[in-house]
Order: sequence, then structure tokens, then C-alpha cells
Amino acid sequence: MSKSVNAFLGGSAGRVIFKLFVISLIVGFILKMLGLSPAELWGRVYNFFLGLWNMGFAAFGSLFDILLVGALVVVPIFLIVRLLGSWR
Repeated sequence: MSKSVNAFLGGSAGRVIFKLFVISLIVGFILKMLGLSPAELWGRVYNFFLGLWNMGFAAFGSLFDILLVGALVVVPIFLIVRLLGSWR
């Protein structure tokens, strides 16, 4: 394979396929032990996105509130770190 494909995959195609196979087997085993079937898992994902859709634009208002609260904490910390870093 070309270097760009290997760089995108993170290794040779065969090795990546083998890693994905092993990880899928482990995750599938854990989910089966928890009693989750593929249909139930897809149903939960579908219901999650359906719930987001049904909330409509009210979610954007709470998203703005969350962003504002986070910015009130993150921005001052960022500025303090930048100021302390510039004195070195």
C-alpha cells in the first residue's frame, strides 16, 4: 500500500484489520455479557438521536448556557497560564 494509506490507517492494512478484529471481539464479548444485542444497541442510538431531534431548538439555548459557564472558567485560566508562560 502507499505511504499515505498506511499513514491514514496507522499501519499496514493487514495489521489494522487484525487489531480491529481483536478489539471487536473483546468489545462484543463484554457487550454480550451485559446483555446487549446489536438490535438493542442500534435502538438506543436511534432513540438518543430522536430525542435530540424532538428537543428542537431548546437544546441550543442550553448549549449556549453551558458554553458560557465553561468559558467563565476556561478563559481566565488560559489567560493566567499564558501570562505566566510569557515571563519565562
